[in-house]
Amino acid sequence: MTALLRIAIVMTTLVLLAGCGPGREERTVDPIAPFILGEVRTLHSGILEQDRVLNVYLPDGYATDSVPVPVIYVLDGSANEDFPHIAGLVQFMNMYDLVPKSIVVGIANTDRQHDFTDATSNDSDKVWVPTYGGSPAFIDFLGTELEPFVEAHYRTSGHRVIIGQSLGGLLAVQVLMERPELFDDYIIVSPSLWWNDGALCRKADAYFAEHGALDKRVFIALGEEGPEMQAGVDRLVQALAERAEDPLHWWYVPFKDESHATILHRAVYRAFEQLNADK
Repeated sequence: MTALLRIAIVMTTLVLLAGCGPGREERTVDPIAPFILGEVRTLHSGILEQDRVLNVYLPDGYATDSVPVPVIYVLDGSANEDFPHIAGLVQFMNMYDLVPKSIVVGIANTDRQHDFTDATSNDSDKVWVPTYGGSPAFIDFLGTELEPFVEAHYRTSGHRVIIGQSLGGLLAVQVLMERPELFDDYIIVSPSLWWNDGALCRKADAYFAEHGALDKRVFIALGEEGPEMQAGVDRLVQALAERAEDPLHWWYVPFKDESHATILHRAVYRAFEQLNADK
């Protein structure tokens, strides 16, 4: 056996002995567990003739508290859409007492373009959204099936908020003008009021002339999103400015440094601040 080989054997033995000595720190693999933001429920809708997934965030302490809490309904509420963002804002702002403890219900999409649009006579709309026209049934689902389900399964205060952006904002405006009793607060972000050549905007002046004293709160936000989007919001805001009176309260906040893609977080945060300013 050569001297070099003997040295190699000795060194290897020393390394192995050192690893087996007392006081050696055991290496463990950190356990991996899922991060849970809320719970998932499935509601079968007879109106829509399909199952609808609901993503639900419950506030801290909900399991042990007895106090009823408001419910915030989020359109585009899938797990990979707006639900985790809104739930995160609610959790963060409640941590600093900027909003009350609230349940957040994200309504997951199946076909948002169908659910959020009414009938249209515009041929371009029909090409872009071939499945258009489902909003009347979807609104019926909200009031007849979804809200009773949530109120039967959770401890709610009866105060309801809806948040919708883009086509979801269009739907929120339709609910406000056709079924206002479904929600108390309306957070409407970048509403696609150009749909059907602005039909909802054309109805707004006459509607608020008759219903200008609705006991509702409406927050509208729009970014720098082009003349078509701006024209629709301007017409809605004008109708509110000319016709709204107590107890209907409304706010319009333009976000000129935001786009259609970037506005949601800032707009909803600002809406929560405004709606809870006196609380």
